[in-house]
Amino acid sequence: MHYNGIIIISSVTTKEVDTLTHTENTVKTRLAFLAVCFFWGSTYLAIRIGVQHFPPALLAGARFFTAGLMVAVYAKMKGLTFPNAFSEYRRIAVVGVLLLCTGSSMVFFASKWVNSGMSSLMIATIPLFMSLIESVGLRRRSLNLRGWIGLLTGFGGVTLLVLSNSQNGTMHINGVLLLLLSALSWSVGSLYSREFHPSGDLLTHIGIQMMSGGIAITLVGLFLGEGSQVQMNMAGIGALVYLIVFGSIVAYSSYIYILQYWPAAKAGTYAYVNPVVALTLGALVLGEPVSFSIIISAVIILVSVYVVQTSKVSEMVARQ
Repeated sequence: MHYNGIIIISSVTTKEVDTLTHTENTVKTRLAFLAVCFFWGSTYLAIRIGVQHFPPALLAGARFFTAGLMVAVYAKMKGLTFPNAFSEYRRIAVVGVLLLCTGSSMVFFASKWVNSGMSSLMIATIPLFMSLIESVGLRRRSLNLRGWIGLLTGFGGVTLLVLSNSQNGTMHINGVLLLLLSALSWSVGSLYSREFHPSGDLLTHIGIQMMSGGIAITLVGLFLGEGSQVQMNMAGIGALVYLIVFGSIVAYSSYIYILQYWPAAKAGTYAYVNPVVALTLGALVLGEPVSFSIIISAVIILVSVYVVQTSKVSEMVARQ
């Protein structure tokens, strides 16, 4: 990777160049991390605004397909390699459908009934679902006692969040079920994606996943008759553009950049920040309530996710 300003310095030593390069990498990765935390956290607000003016499935489909097409075109222009076999495209497309069509797109539907901040808290349970599937469904990993306590406490936090807010209209049961389906589908898709390693560059895989998920959810929207519900207005278009540019392209690119320099576990800590951003923006922009029960539920869920993830790390280290 080329760094402006370093190549033209001829009088510095190799050690000094390495120090400058490391410093620049550190600054860029921190900025990229902040971008991921803010933009992915703010997508819940953009979705909440968007579905008030645009049918949810077509909004999600337009977001993912357009972003995926732009990523694929960019990858082609950069000369990046695409998968070789049709079977690889098919499996990547399945991942895209699980992650985006039955995963992320369900947040669009749920946002008709659930506030943006609470949607982010429900989606923060994805690591809990992944641990449950790995431990009980696939039997690949056995959680220790600490992990099981974290798992049960985390779902207890979700129960508290739902029960304490179901009577005031901010946690409709339809939205809750859709968000749980979203978290479950994303978890299944993430685990399935680990089962194979297709040829081609990662960026091309992301483009294929986004386009596949976008096409699938668009077909769902057309089947549901959303085509007749499209009303073009500035609020809906603004939300869509924000989701495409910042929610998908900028945040995704920033996350990929982070993974080049940080371990996946460290890069994944954005998940603890997203709900805080979503709750704050929802309260400031849309006046969404942030009650004591929501704060307590948020603390319980996020701490539980941390406990489950660190218990898995500790167990893996102990087995080595």
